[in-house]
Amino acid sequence: MLDELVVVRGGGDLGTGTAWRLHRAGFHVIVLEIQRPLTVRRTVAFSTAVTEGSISVEDVDGVLVESEAAAEDVIAADSVAILVSETLPALTEPAQVIVDARLAKEPLDTSRDQAPLVIGLGAGFTAGDDVDAVIETNRGPRLGRVIWEGAAEADTGVPGTVGGESARRVVRANTDGTVQWDAEIGDLVAEGDALGIVADHTITAPVGGVVRGLIAEGPVKIGLKVGDIDPRGDPSVCFEISDKSRSVAGGVLEAVMTWLK
Repeated sequence: MLDELVVVRGGGDLGTGTAWRLHRAGFHVIVLEIQRPLTVRRTVAFSTAVTEGSISVEDVDGVLVESEAAAEDVIAADSVAILVSETLPALTEPAQVIVDARLAKEPLDTSRDQAPLVIGLGAGFTAGDDVDAVIETNRGPRLGRVIWEGAAEADTGVPGTVGGESARRVVRANTDGTVQWDAEIGDLVAEGDALGIVADHTITAPVGGVVRGLIAEGPVKIGLKVGDIDPRGDPSVCFEISDKSRSVAGGVLEAVMTWLK
């Protein structure tokens, strides 16, 4: 069973799309997360299981576990296991594939000796150096491309364009403090509508549309991305894996299948 085990480090948007596609392709998947995930698109993120206990993303169940043994039981029951761990778990049999989906944009603790196949998503990884393959995460004609030698494109710092809006659709904390929301994911809002507060500062919608994502309530730092407005105004997209995530996940699956072949 564990001969086909994949460990995905990070259960945010891209990590979830990756775990979801690999699970659907028949692999057993364990997702590693931190104690307080900073995921914005929580309705389609396996990281949400950390606070909720479980989550279903497009008919694939993610279940929070407290131990490596419990994780093995969950994947044997055909679900994705979510384990809070900042280090690689000690499993009965080691993972054959490790995917670093934390999007740190700089080298952390991932290395090629951690599994037979190690894959990194986006900037900060170099194929042939710290990982075996890199998947391009910048939007454009190379999105989802598998790189077997060299690095992905540098991070642009500019959010992708959705419904004609790029940076303006991103909601950021306007001060340090605890964020509390009045709006919910899926709500339709107009530009300037109040979404919630950080400390005593009101956070407003930068553009009109549907609230596609909100970070979990709790402490935040000024400038942190805490929300996402989709100007297209279609609430159904709040509960579907994004096109970017599907493209990146397709690249991961291609890399894994190429390696197996």
